[in-house]
Amino acid sequence: MTRDEILQKLTEILKELFEIPPEKVKPEAKLFEELDLDSIDAIDLVVKLQALTGRRIAPQDFKNVRTVGDVLDCIEKLLATNDPAQH
Repeated sequence: MTRDEILQKLTEILKELFEIPPEKVKPEAKLFEELDLDSIDAIDLVVKLQALTGRRIAPQDFKNVRTVGDVLDCIEKLLATNDPAQH
């Protein structure tokens, strides 16, 4: 998946789960301050992203995620890993 494809999927997930308008989902958008996600929402998002990638997201990998761009970086890193069981 390319970064643009990941962003498109992430936009769909945020709209589906949290009713966030697609135009608000930009790499620089802050998840908590601008998109009004909370810690429970973040967990729901991780579960959806794990289903999307087929890989487990370690809590420490997602702990420092603050923006949509950070989520994209995290997913790209996961997808670059050849072994799905590694994460």
